[in-house]
Amino acid sequence: MEYLDDRLTLYGKTDYYPFHMPGHKRRELSFPNPYCIDITEIDGFDNLHHAEGILREAQERAAELYGSERCFYLINGSTCGILTAICAATKKHDKVLVARNSHKAVYHAAELHELNVRYLYPVITETDLQGQITPEQVKEAIQSEPDIRAVVITSPTYEGIISNIKGIIEVAHAYGIPVIVDEAHGAHLGFGGGFPENAIRQGADVVVMSLHKTLPSFTQTALLHLNTGRVSEEEIARYLGIFETSSPSYLLMSGMDACVRMLQEDGEVLFQEYRKRLDSFYKDTADLKKLHVLSVSDFTEGEVFRWDDSKLVIFTGEAGMTGEELHRILLDTYHLQMEMVSAFYVLGMTSIMDTEEGFVRLSAALHEIDAGIRTADSNTSENFTRSMYVRNNSRMQIYQAAEHPCREVGFEEAVGQVSAGYVYFYPPGIPVIVPGEIITQELIGHIREYRDKNLCIEGILNLSEERIKIVYF
Repeated sequence: MEYLDDRLTLYGKTDYYPFHMPGHKRRELSFPNPYCIDITEIDGFDNLHHAEGILREAQERAAELYGSERCFYLINGSTCGILTAICAATKKHDKVLVARNSHKAVYHAAELHELNVRYLYPVITETDLQGQITPEQVKEAIQSEPDIRAVVITSPTYEGIISNIKGIIEVAHAYGIPVIVDEAHGAHLGFGGGFPENAIRQGADVVVMSLHKTLPSFTQTALLHLNTGRVSEEEIARYLGIFETSSPSYLLMSGMDACVRMLQEDGEVLFQEYRKRLDSFYKDTADLKKLHVLSVSDFTEGEVFRWDDSKLVIFTGEAGMTGEELHRILLDTYHLQMEMVSAFYVLGMTSIMDTEEGFVRLSAALHEIDAGIRTADSNTSENFTRSMYVRNNSRMQIYQAAEHPCREVGFEEAVGQVSAGYVYFYPPGIPVIVPGEIITQELIGHIREYRDKNLCIEGILNLSEERIKIVYF
């Protein structure tokens, strides 16, 4: 019999390098014995859901660091913050404008709060990634439907693509509409190192960010920043009381406070050193022949507003292999664990805690793999995103489909029927179909293609038996 703690301990002693979250990268930081500080809401240690003492002060430090009016600790990750922000900013059956490349938590909020959703579709880049949402798109949508009550944007994306948040905010605020930014992958923005400013300082009303994704903080630690009066602070607190655990971990909260303190005291130097390591990696990998490391020069001005190059997006390019195959080689041969696998690329997450040795190992591995490639076949997954994340016809709203009876049918029988749930690739957790949308033959084909590439598909389907749930009328 094997136990999780034993396996984790053994794994921690290996040479596997983490190009994945959490952002502390398993490096040992100064921290007490966790069992000695694992407490509940005892005298002298405050209560997160009614913070008046040391926890209120900790959240105020985080607000000061990021430039927000009020900051709330999230111990259930960004997911509970997204649920809270959307529900606090809207009333049931309100109409909301949502970027279609949003995390599943945004769709769950729309379902739970019975919202009527209108979508903004990002441009698909020439590199076949989901690109930016533009202020012009937001303006056109609001002018078309003036009863929109909130705008929800994801920036940066998993691959680091950043939209013109300031421009979007200016458009929405001109109509009195609050903007919620899912900045889960951008907690490191705004601290120098050549990275763009965060959405808080650009005027977003609510910003949700995961400390653990890109900074040295424990998994499932995040922050919700409230920046204006367009969203009620009382409603934020009320919904956090619903979606956030009533037993918040003091271990996690102390780690968050330590992370904030590190940034306050040493952030400038840490980000300067981080930038040097990143620049060196991009320079070292610029001469790859068949593999390709994404760079800002791969985008046009219309595709992205800014790009966060802390995300290492490595395309299989002309290598004649899938993203999963490259992932397995990096893992099995070089002991480099990447964050995410797509049909045609792998993604590595980096942070201020990454070492020069880690970057050098990855660069050396990519050069060795690249040099060993003998075929010049093109990647067969070209335009995968362009064909996957399309505008699905919708017959009903998410919450309406979720309330209907459903039944499970074979893939072919499902074509033309209404989906009873979500199908998404994880990570990043962006649905390719949501409840209420029509299942197409193209979608079924792509699900099979993704399955055949050994990539992770989740949702309301039985892959092995090719069955999926549909709304039953």
